Amino acid sequence: MKRLNIHEVNDVRLDDYVLPNAGPKDVVLKMKACGICGSDLSYIKWGGIMREEGGVTALGHEGAGEVLSVGSEVSGVNVGDAMIVNPMMTPSQIGNGGPEGAFVTQLLVREGEIGSNLLPIPEGVPYDVAAMCEPLAVAMHGVNRAQAKAGQKVVVFGCGPIGLGMVLWLVDRGVEEVIAVDLADERLERARALGAKYTINPSRENLREKVMEYHGKGADMMGRPMADTDAFLDAAGAPQIIPDAIRMAKTHARIVMTAVYHGDIAMPLGEMLTSEVEITSAMGYPTEMPEVVAAMPRLKDKIASMISHRIAFEDVLDGLKIAGTPQSAKVMVEFGG
Repeated sequence: MKRLNIHEVNDVRLDDYVLPNAGPKDVVLKMKACGICGSDLSYIKWGGIMREEGGVTALGHEGAGEVLSVGSEVSGVNVGDAMIVNPMMTPSQIGNGGPEGAFVTQLLVREGEIGSNLLPIPEGVPYDVAAMCEPLAVAMHGVNRAQAKAGQKVVVFGCGPIGLGMVLWLVDRGVEEVIAVDLADERLERARALGAKYTINPSRENLREKVMEYHGKGADMMGRPMADTDAFLDAAGAPQIIPDAIRMAKTHARIVMTAVYHGDIAMPLGEMLTSEVEITSAMGYPTEMPEVVAAMPRLKDKIASMISHRIAFEDVLDGLKIAGTPQSAKVMVEFGG
């Protein structure tokens, strides 16, 4: 079989692969779908992570598949079961620097455990939608860190898969005043379809003016007008986003960083001091995956709409190129047979 590996900076290949012998605590999945993540693209630019000299980084961590074999010491899992992989709960951190990656025909899940690193796919949920669980859990964790509640006003920066997931969860919990911000009109259209009330393209619109137009103005702070926005979610990672949010944030607004930054940024600390704005980050999905799975049956059509491209596994290298374009949302790799 083949597996997608990073060899060096911007050097990613489909290599021959032999599945390791599964132990009594292990489960093997026949992969059905795996999404391409922005992290995958970053790992490629970095030349891999946790990669020994001369070694490779195996890619793929947004996977769903059918149970092919079950170790003798594994309980609650049966051959033929449809499962989502929680890579953060696997001892090998699947697709994130460990020996396994989910862009492979058959995936070894070491120490497979139902309800932990293996989550049953609800009846009626297709594999491509199930494979969206991981990015949707990242998005939900960001929304949770923002403490977003019904009736509040929220701005989401970036309408890639994570930002779109944030829009979905915000609307789902009753946040009606959602502004989605992106440079790509195609992505803004997807955000509106998921329920964003307003969209802003900063390449041709004044971000600050538009946010204040849509959310209204809060009380001035030392002569500085502020937007009446409760939370700003950064799923884009552009260096001006957090400073821009600080400059327009009202007293005690929250700013949540989910995007990956590759360098330092300058912060307007004077404005931050006067507004007592709270800045925090959201990493991964410590507890959110089961909640995402539970919501999938009622939200599966909306989730499916976030998939912009479906690519056969043998064409995954083309899929990586598509995933790096602003016109894409989630690029889903599907496994035939």
